[in-house]
Amino acid sequence: MAGRIDIKIGFACNNLCRFCVQGDKRHRVKTPSTRKVREELEKGRDRADGVVFTGGEPTLRRDLAELVSFARDAGYETIQIQSNGRTFASRRYCAEIIEAGATEFSPALHGHVPELHDYLTRAPGSFAQTTKGIRNLKSLGQYVLTNSVVVRANSRNLPQLARLLVSLGVDQFQLAFVHPVGTAGENLTQIVPRMEIMAPYMMRGLDVGLKAECTVSTEAVPYCILPGYESCVVESRIPDTKVVDGGVTVEDYRAYRVTEGKLKGPDCPDCTHFELCEGPWREYPEKYGFDEFRPVRGA
Repeated sequence: MAGRIDIKIGFACNNLCRFCVQGDKRHRVKTPSTRKVREELEKGRDRADGVVFTGGEPTLRRDLAELVSFARDAGYETIQIQSNGRTFASRRYCAEIIEAGATEFSPALHGHVPELHDYLTRAPGSFAQTTKGIRNLKSLGQYVLTNSVVVRANSRNLPQLARLLVSLGVDQFQLAFVHPVGTAGENLTQIVPRMEIMAPYMMRGLDVGLKAECTVSTEAVPYCILPGYESCVVESRIPDTKVVDGGVTVEDYRAYRVTEGKLKGPDCPDCTHFELCEGPWREYPEKYGFDEFRPVRGA
């Protein structure tokens, strides 16, 4: 069994990101009770040996350590905390969650300097807290895999961001192209960069990580946009995943992505990567079209 369950344990957040995929859920979706989360964890063990606590910002829940401990005792082998990383600026808090049983931490860093990151999160001081959180986790021997959402404002600075992540000692970093829904969808043209313009900067960022022997990946970027970086495309490595999202459950996240979330163009069947590639999030070509996505032919 190598499946995973992603549980969104609340949508409250101490950031207010300009690209937040969750939009206004923090105001309209009720936080699940401890009992409800435990029930989902119990059900999830039928198919998964890994769990991701996410949100919103999961560290705002006072019972997170309790939930992590419950997941450990239920037999989950991998327990990941997906977070904006700010609460981990407290070394004591880090130690508490590690003691409870967390095995991986996925903080989010979106800018290479405070001015950019804090602008994107709309939370002054968040860069300092997140970078301190990463340092705390690494000093405590934890596996840290960061996620950075690629938007118009940071797309040209991806190489500098990659150098920062390497200097922080992260084990893995992911460059995830923004999903144009929620807050990002409301301001699509201001938030979402053109992929062809972004691609060279993403490649240079990936090169920084590869040279440092850091595990690197991309998310929501079709193969044809990043020729030569096919091994970095994360979709082929995402395990069978169930997502519990604010009262809505997606039993098969990959099936959702390929049938509803993403979209392929009329020329895509001619591409060598057609079977593996999922295409971009559908909102992107619905706005910008498919001209950027040219089939890759041959081996």
